[in-house]
Amino acid sequence: MNDTVPKPWDVVIIGGALSGAATACLLLRRNPALRVLILERTPHFKRRVGESTVEVSAYFLGRVLDLTGHLHEKHLVKQGLRFWFKNERTSALDECSEIGPGYNVRLPGYQVDRAVLDEEVLENAVTAGASLLRPVKVLSVELVSGGNQSVSWGNSSGESGTELARWVVDASGVVALLARKNQWIVPNSEHPIASVWSRWSGVKNWDSRELADRFPAWANRTKALRFTATNHLVGRGWWAWFIPLKGGDVSIGVVFDQRLVELPAGERLGARLYAMLSQHPVACELLSEALWHDGDVHFRRNLAYSSSTFAGDGFALVGDAAAFMDPFYSPGIDWISYTTSAAAALIDKACCGQPVGRLVAEHNRLFTQAYNRWFRAIYKDKYLYMGDYELMLLAFRLDLGLYYWGVVSQPFKMGAAAFEIPPFAGPYTALPAWLIAFYNRRLSAIGRDRFQRGTWGWRNDGAYFAFRSYELNARLPVRLLLAVLAYFRLELSEGWRTWFKSAASLEEQPIHPTRLRPELANGPSV
Repeated sequence: MNDTVPKPWDVVIIGGALSGAATACLLLRRNPALRVLILERTPHFKRRVGESTVEVSAYFLGRVLDLTGHLHEKHLVKQGLRFWFKNERTSALDECSEIGPGYNVRLPGYQVDRAVLDEEVLENAVTAGASLLRPVKVLSVELVSGGNQSVSWGNSSGESGTELARWVVDASGVVALLARKNQWIVPNSEHPIASVWSRWSGVKNWDSRELADRFPAWANRTKALRFTATNHLVGRGWWAWFIPLKGGDVSIGVVFDQRLVELPAGERLGARLYAMLSQHPVACELLSEALWHDGDVHFRRNLAYSSSTFAGDGFALVGDAAAFMDPFYSPGIDWISYTTSAAAALIDKACCGQPVGRLVAEHNRLFTQAYNRWFRAIYKDKYLYMGDYELMLLAFRLDLGLYYWGVVSQPFKMGAAAFEIPPFAGPYTALPAWLIAFYNRRLSAIGRDRFQRGTWGWRNDGAYFAFRSYELNARLPVRLLLAVLAYFRLELSEGWRTWFKSAASLEEQPIHPTRLRPELANGPSV
């Protein structure tokens, strides 16, 4: 037992994975004299979800955290997003409608092994001057507004201690230690999604000679690599990711809206995951010789939540300890980028004598607003239409174009400072957030109507949209305008059917048997 009176730290960080280690790196870059301690509970990091970056998180990892060399040496370069659709007429890989880049992408992205990445960033934090205690379990945290915070820990050897610090950063991930302890957790009941995932061996390579020989027209219709893209298989109420990792394993998981579908029944979780995936002809082909890794199959319900408090006078929440929304579009490391950057800025400014109350109030306002607007703009009821080729194609063109215009462009203009204000929370973001939420709401309504009329997914076979990868140039607003015009055409040709209808709740939505038949393996809608 350590009975000595500890010397206070400037910052104690709970959790040494990407969120905690990145916060330490950013703090020490701002002020190398800070005394920073990281408490990490594991002796080494295990694999976890969150393997795919998008353009913003790639900028953060590469240009802000200076990991470009590591990313190219230890991970895979990502080739954008692809979507694969099905209906009752699809029975083979080449019959499924596809959305994906016609050529390799313009801006960098990566498929990362999070355990490897987390170790690298933690090592960099220690090299920068952070102290590390590992493995230790945090036993309690006592917050004192404006004073020294107290963090008690212990390890398996019986050692224990109490650390005092002016600031505590909670980077404990979905454990969300501070938010749960202080009852700040707010479950997102409007978005009851669940997920099951694992790593697999023996998954077929999308760009293999075997598939090219069997489906030559399918193989030749794109000039881009499919294998290192994040390939999304989509159905009504669910989607699955295929993410390749360095070394040959593939991360595969399903996310589903529990109001619409459910995992097939069964005793073994891996078999239930396979049963859900095998509804899709693409998965049947790619997984025909594959095996999931026993002991590496995970299931989590009710993924979406936020915290009612993101910071106070003496603490800040970062990464999944602050909130989680949805893994669709891979926003996880984007969220880490913003929360860690803003927390480091807040703590540094407070240490330099700026008024803490004002800094904390603004931090809480921005991140509360960002989470609410982000969710309603991109994710609310999206699972009603994401499996419909025509509707998802239109949403994807609008979502990606606006992401480039309003979000991706900012780091290239402002550098690392762009990450201190989250999306949908900066100046002039209210109108864009409302517009995105508006068309997402309208596409959801059209998706409901299509399902009721038996026309949902009617173009899910035989279609291919090869888009040109997005760039930050004068073509971007033109492409956005074309997508907006396509949206207006949809409203005039079909959307009018729902203009004067109240949106049926998911629980009350009628089931159309002809379109539900491919989904019956999941169990009935609820």
